[in-house]
Amino acid sequence: MRIEHVAMYVNDLEKARNFFVTYLGGTSNDGYHNVRTGFRSYFISFEDGARLEIMKKPEQVDSPKDPARTGYAHLAFSVGSREKVDELTKRLKEAGYPVISGPRTTGDGYYESCLVGIEGNLIELTV
Repeated sequence: MRIEHVAMYVNDLEKARNFFVTYLGGTSNDGYHNVRTGFRSYFISFEDGARLEIMKKPEQVDSPKDPARTGYAHLAFSVGSREKVDELTKRLKEAGYPVISGPRTTGDGYYESCLVGIEGNLIELTV
């Protein structure tokens, strides 16, 4: 068994799509729009086969995203090397995305950084 995809609601669908394509190397489909309900979505595919669905619907609620809340904590992206973690962390920081930790080696041996990505959602970059 494998996870087929992960989905997240966003307020600005185009900005979220651009974030995952520009910074994390995703490839987007052309999108889906249900004219009856107003629901819209894109699937972002990554080279290893992982997929992320970003979605928007008219009645969605944008609750605060406290980092210590229950539920999903972050999306982690393996970028291939420590140097790439450093480079992408720097690039995202320069683009205005706050870095909340790292780059660093964690107690369990991961080399990673964590930043506040699109719409307050945490993104982890690791080797």
